Amino acid sequence: MMAQHLDYLKESPSQTAGPYVHLGCTPNFTGIGIYSSDLGASMKRGQVKGQEIIVRGTVFDGTGTPLRDAMIEIWQADAAGIYPSPNGLQDPNFLGWGRSAGNMETGEFTFETVKPGRVPNPDGRMQAPHITFWIVARGINIGLQTRMYFADEKEANKSDPILTRIEHQNRIPTLLAHAEAPRQYRFNIHLQGTDETIFFDI
Repeated sequence: MMAQHLDYLKESPSQTAGPYVHLGCTPNFTGIGIYSSDLGASMKRGQVKGQEIIVRGTVFDGTGTPLRDAMIEIWQADAAGIYPSPNGLQDPNFLGWGRSAGNMETGEFTFETVKPGRVPNPDGRMQAPHITFWIVARGINIGLQTRMYFADEKEANKSDPILTRIEHQNRIPTLLAHAEAPRQYRFNIHLQGTDETIFFDI
């Protein structure tokens, strides 16, 4: 019996997020209205501890054009620096996770959250307050991971074990969110170009 040659079976090409990511992840945003609200639309389910903040931003492509079809997810610790877990030590009214589709006209995303506390690094050193971002959009084959730090946490940023490992220190500003109003921060993400945001290989 002859072995079957399978060289005609080629690997299928990778696919970008495409237009269906919003239909599947944020159906209410697209007008389908399957649920009372989209998963991740609210990060709070009652009175939360700590300083409540709003984070806004836009994802830009290499030409400086806003991406109007990006979807952003964030993960973070609560105000005490505790991530949600089964041990129940975290703020019970804070979910620590959110999802936002960019505005289809401007591309701006918005999160109503709390300013996170410092969390310990595996080696015991304390990390500066930060929020982890995941970005998907048409044209992106694999979701991009980055972090948002706070420009007004200068002392904590100076000793952060992640920021201090970055080889090109002149690029750290691409990870900093700046206050644009009381308790409101702006964090823009640049996929390419001279202001390209630092992305993490996770």
